[in-house]
Amino acid sequence: MKTVTAAILMKNGHVLIAKRGYDGNAAGKWEFPGGKIEAGETPEECLRREMKEEFCIDVEVKEFFGKSIYRYENVTINLLAYWTRWVSGNIFPTVHTEYRWVKPKDLVK
Repeated sequence: MKTVTAAILMKNGHVLIAKRGYDGNAAGKWEFPGGKIEAGETPEECLRREMKEEFCIDVEVKEFFGKSIYRYENVTINLLAYWTRWVSGNIFPTVHTEYRWVKPKDLVK
């Protein structure tokens, strides 16, 4: 099982989602940004690192939102989601092809 993190980043009543690049199993799909926890790293450290690497912004990791288990054909993912707050920087996606601010009610499965 792989443990990954997801940032729930809100701005003016909208949440940040990002479209994955065209490599890998989930290529072209929309997601909450985040990533794999590295050895010796806490989930909070992972989210701060991932948001800096993938969007060039600094975030503060706030409260734990919840977890979900996703079973794929070749791997099981333990997804840990956290509320986050944008601290500084301008969004510049480095691995995603697109990002959007959407109303939470407009998110679909």
